[in-house]
Amino acid sequence: MNRITLIVLLCIVGSLQAQNDVLRIQNKINTEVWKEFKSAFETLDANALNAIYINKALRVTPNGIDTQNSFKKGNLDRFNTNRKEGITISLDFWFDSRQTNETTSYEVGFYRIGATKEGVATYSYGQFHIVLKKINGQWKITQDWDTASINGKAIDATDFSQQKPLAF
Repeated sequence: MNRITLIVLLCIVGSLQAQNDVLRIQNKINTEVWKEFKSAFETLDANALNAIYINKALRVTPNGIDTQNSFKKGNLDRFNTNRKEGITISLDFWFDSRQTNETTSYEVGFYRIGATKEGVATYSYGQFHIVLKKINGQWKITQDWDTASINGKAIDATDFSQQKPLAF
């Protein structure tokens, strides 16, 4: 085997190992964060949902920037109201892009939230950008941005149907 072939082979093996490492980390994030996020949302467990975020998370929505964790109280209030009104929630999402290393992951995707009351379901759609950090061995959401439109066009079922939702 000549030297160039050996170098190319080593580069390929190194690249495959790096890809395997990233996939292993993303699978851990799926288990520690996204599976729990979906479960908390669908069981209306605001405390469990809020625990997935760091204490001082940055949350950005079309309503503005929240650096005081107001969204956490909003989760408690909204889930409590949903329970009282007999509303059930479903959450589905998929990733458009994920960039991950050992301590940080930047994840972009699309979501669909279903709200069902008295047998009638309504859906809302959006895009999210999430930054996760590994803190004391645990993956936590540090920044969360989402929107219901892109370039002035509302995100809808057609946009969401571009990929299959994740299954846990």
